[in-house]
Amino acid sequence: MTLRPISLSLALLLTTAPVFAQDAAPSVTPPATVQTEPRETIEGTLSQERTVIAVPAFATPQVTTVAGLRTDSLGRQIAEVITADLERSGLYAPLGPGSVRAITMPEVTAPRFADWQARDAENVVHGFVRATGTGGLIVGCYLYDTALGSELVRQGYEIQPGDWRRAAHKCADAIYSRLSGESPFFDSRIAYIAESGPKGNRTKQLAIMDSDGGNHRFITNGQALALSPRFSPDYKKIVYVSYLADRVRVFTYDLDAGTQKLVTESGNATFAPRWSPDGTQILYSMAVGGNTDIYRISAAGGTPVRLTSTAGIDVGGSFSPDGRKIVFESDRSGSQQIYTMNIDGSNQQRISFGGGRYATPEWSPRGDLIAFTRMGGGEFRIGVMTPSGGGTRLLTNSWQDEAPTWSPNGRVIQFFRTTPGREGKSSIWQVDLTGVNLRRLPTPRDGSDPSWGPIRP
Repeated sequence: MTLRPISLSLALLLTTAPVFAQDAAPSVTPPATVQTEPRETIEGTLSQERTVIAVPAFATPQVTTVAGLRTDSLGRQIAEVITADLERSGLYAPLGPGSVRAITMPEVTAPRFADWQARDAENVVHGFVRATGTGGLIVGCYLYDTALGSELVRQGYEIQPGDWRRAAHKCADAIYSRLSGESPFFDSRIAYIAESGPKGNRTKQLAIMDSDGGNHRFITNGQALALSPRFSPDYKKIVYVSYLADRVRVFTYDLDAGTQKLVTESGNATFAPRWSPDGTQILYSMAVGGNTDIYRISAAGGTPVRLTSTAGIDVGGSFSPDGRKIVFESDRSGSQQIYTMNIDGSNQQRISFGGGRYATPEWSPRGDLIAFTRMGGGEFRIGVMTPSGGGTRLLTNSWQDEAPTWSPNGRVIQFFRTTPGREGKSSIWQVDLTGVNLRRLPTPRDGSDPSWGPIRP
């Protein structure tokens, strides 16, 4: 599904607009508001020097109901999603529609800057929602500098009603990128394993959701054990491992068609599939005869190629963004450590030399860092290092944090946290590279093994 940008100058003038070709929209029901989880930080407080941005409810020229959704209600909900996105970044202190006055349609392009300066807002977001007259919606989004009285961002989309959250995320992405200079990451999705049941007999289902926890849905029904999901680079598929009886299968699931295809299967323990950057190859680990090695196979299936052959356990495997190297974990030195190798398995080199054990490495989409889980002193912590093993930093400080996955822009890392005790509840968290902005992501059930997909087209 692709959002179609349109000219906002035309959108404001026209009473109807042509409908762009769209993929089929999901059935429309007003989504429940995503709850904001308590913010937690290692140091205990976030920096108070955050940019104040006012985000009033988006205006509508005429209250219209489209597919059961009122344009005035959508205007407020879109502003709420934008507010939550910006606040979640840790860089901004947005004033959402619940704390600022509503704006009129003329104010969308002619803000009353003095009003927002009086609220100490350095920026203000204005926007509108309007029915097209043909069953669709137009959403416009503007960002202004209140001191200079200048426009910084102008975006517009013609969408199907069920895509209103994507329009909100796209607006937040444009604001974030313009003000921070960073690449966007809000309009992205997360695949993860939803868990339920007692600790010794968990039901594990493949599920996906928006980056903020919205638009949640289950992909598998839980009859087979699902593990290790990863989005393909083009967002069309998810690769994951399925355990049923004595058979272990690696599947790719087509998100549009709702069908899955077998990549490989075995009676041996198989885990941790990962896509190559071009989406043509998949890495996975398999245990054979007491030895675990890393294999590479075509995403279409076929004969796998074994990349490691040392005695012990070689696990994981994450491609560098340029597709030239692979990072993985191995206990060949006597304890779990991180190694890199070329994509043909040559030039295997250890890069982790700090105290403790290192596992679950994943290369940043920027290519500048590798995230990992460090185990030591009875704790699992999330950290990062350079591809040469330098600059090691730990970002979390809890009992059991593991399995990092990167945001599309390489600024934020998600992982799952397990609580101590007999129940062992798991939940999905994220932290930015400062190690300060740490927070939980809401999920309807326990969650583990998240995979953050690329930015959506």
